[in-house]
Amino acid sequence: MDLSFGPEYEDFRQQVRSFLEARGDEAPASQRDYRSAKALAWQQTLIAHGYTARTIPKAYGGHGAEPDILKSRIISDEFSRARVSGGFGGQGIAMLVPTLLELGTEAQKSEIIPPTLSGELIWCQGYSEPEAGSDLASLRTSAVLDGDEWVINGNKIWTSTAQIADWMFCLVRTEPDAPKHEGISFLLLRMDTPGIDVRPLLDMTENANFNEVFFTDVRVPAGQIVGKRGQGWQVANAILGHERELLGDPNVALTRLNSLIELMRNETVDGTPVIDMPAYRDRLMRIQGRVMAMRFNDLRLLSARVNQQPAPLARMIVKLQGTELRHELEQLAIDAMGEFGLAYGDNDYLRDNGLWQWNYMYYLGLIIGGGTSQIQKNIISERGLGMPKEPKYSATGGAA
Repeated sequence: MDLSFGPEYEDFRQQVRSFLEARGDEAPASQRDYRSAKALAWQQTLIAHGYTARTIPKAYGGHGAEPDILKSRIISDEFSRARVSGGFGGQGIAMLVPTLLELGTEAQKSEIIPPTLSGELIWCQGYSEPEAGSDLASLRTSAVLDGDEWVINGNKIWTSTAQIADWMFCLVRTEPDAPKHEGISFLLLRMDTPGIDVRPLLDMTENANFNEVFFTDVRVPAGQIVGKRGQGWQVANAILGHERELLGDPNVALTRLNSLIELMRNETVDGTPVIDMPAYRDRLMRIQGRVMAMRFNDLRLLSARVNQQPAPLARMIVKLQGTELRHELEQLAIDAMGEFGLAYGDNDYLRDNGLWQWNYMYYLGLIIGGGTSQIQKNIISERGLGMPKEPKYSATGGAA
């Protein structure tokens, strides 16, 4: 059986490899290096060569290539193999940009997408609230139209990157008397607007990856709304689909898998590489199989996107499977390091600057964040497989 992509695509693969060999050292060490000149220059280089923002029109700051599933797969394969940064991702590029391409005005596309793709604008997402987490439609942060401005009051919680973000895309309640799913609007706002207060929240990694954000009479131009007033829930659902794909990115998982394999080859017990020990090798092969399955599922999603076809069930499993897979992958690395896997923080025995331990705890949090695994399983069973809805119970304890 010949599983090669054919001469055209193998030539393209060689082009990508040659690029990485010649210029891979220009990449930043971390994709989280948002503000450095090196990271910003690398992003521009990748866009110019079509290795990121590949199919986004040039008019909006992208490369402007035609969609090609196999070329997209080859790019992700080769960047993962070389363990070179594939450019910026995050909430602005992976979530907001495709939503604006679908639902934004021409002005919003022209003004917002180019600086977002280039890394000049960093975004955060104002969704969850203290009383609106899993039931997001219960949000209470309000926006009242006063002339040509929205006046926002309320607060958000678990807001990633709010401490460094330039802008936020935010769900607010603009129709207080409408049914909860129909009274929400989707606004864009600058984070330096007077009345916004960002307060950091420390998590298990001992870093402030999340924040609380408070709004006190925050004034936002009326035109900074995406979609129609009161119909923000439709926009929110579009962006939530992109968020769940971002949180379970199989290409990032492949890069981490390659790093795990190298780690297990180098770590030894009594002179025997960990990768040659049956118990560890079995766990590695199970994880490798799951990474392959997620990447094949990603091909299904790419195909559906190119052919403008729905693939609801394929989308629904990404966040659940991806975050749980990453947590197990990072855990295997910690186990393979033995006692050194317990090191954390300022410790002379850290491997890879403690990235394995950091990711292990971070992905434990992401199993909850962005929709808990329990919620994801309900979505898959009810919306994807058509199973009966989970029964709801009243305050008195009986079925509602």
